[in-house]
Amino acid sequence: MDTTITTRTLGRDKLAVSTLGLGCMGMSEFYGPTDDAESIQVIRRALDLGCFFLDTADMYGPFVNEILVGNAIAGRRDQVVVATKFGNERRPDGSRVGVNGKPDYVRAACDASLERLGVEVIDLYYQHRVDKTVPIEDTVGAMKELVEAGKVRHLGLSEASPTTIRRAHAVHPITALQTEYSVWTRDPEDDVLPTVRELGIGFVAYSPLGRGFLTGEIKSADDFAADDFRRHSPRFQGENFQRNLDLVQQIRDIAITKSCTPGQLAIAWLLAQGDDIVPIPGTKRLRYLEENLGAVDVRLSDDDLALINAVAPIGASAGERYADMSGIDR
Repeated sequence: MDTTITTRTLGRDKLAVSTLGLGCMGMSEFYGPTDDAESIQVIRRALDLGCFFLDTADMYGPFVNEILVGNAIAGRRDQVVVATKFGNERRPDGSRVGVNGKPDYVRAACDASLERLGVEVIDLYYQHRVDKTVPIEDTVGAMKELVEAGKVRHLGLSEASPTTIRRAHAVHPITALQTEYSVWTRDPEDDVLPTVRELGIGFVAYSPLGRGFLTGEIKSADDFAADDFRRHSPRFQGENFQRNLDLVQQIRDIAITKSCTPGQLAIAWLLAQGDDIVPIPGTKRLRYLEENLGAVDVRLSDDDLALINAVAPIGASAGERYADMSGIDR
């Protein structure tokens, strides 16, 4: 593979990251069977190819994804930007406690993540979900203390509303907002993207492939393993599934004209939305890693972008992103 992965910067403090990051969640949970050995190969291959922005969280697994990432980057710490998250509290047996933004929990969660990752400092530390019972100023205040203590370099938020972002940024500069964004999920364009751009905050786009749907590989719900959470996602059920499948077929048709895969087209579209946007497609397979990274070589003209926008405008997808949207700060 001869693709050259360049860099982009996040936030006014200019955190340099690879143009595409690697989402590691599916290596440990949510998307069917896992294979730690292959996942470690994927992470190390990503580093070899210049994709050095790795995304994990304490709740993935739970906990074991951070350990996996830590094992994969052992001996290569200086080549990696590690991002992890706290806030979706889970027990070791996998059961969920809820969203937790209490200052004491923030401190404890950070220490635990540092130990699991085997690093002395976390490059980018996100609040995974906003705790609506705790003032954001208190949560970010505790995160600020972690920066001052040298345990964290940069702060981030995930799935936060414009109001929350502004309040948080007033306590300590926020380097990045991580939120779902793709040609299939364009909600951030309404008010979130304008807000972070006004404040000079970078945007990290998770699920840039629509949880795999935009690859064109998913034909029916039967394609999912029994423990794959997409079986219960509104977008992958009933009439929603067929409507969304029709949308993906149009993306596939455009990809054919560009001599790329539908997934590469979807990632290239995101990259074209601004240099402040960094997609983090996730995979646990080597062949998909290289396919995803190949998206940086796909060039889209203004006419291409206009065509994609026409077939996939804001609101084109059918169904909510999650079965329960109550945990999303809106």
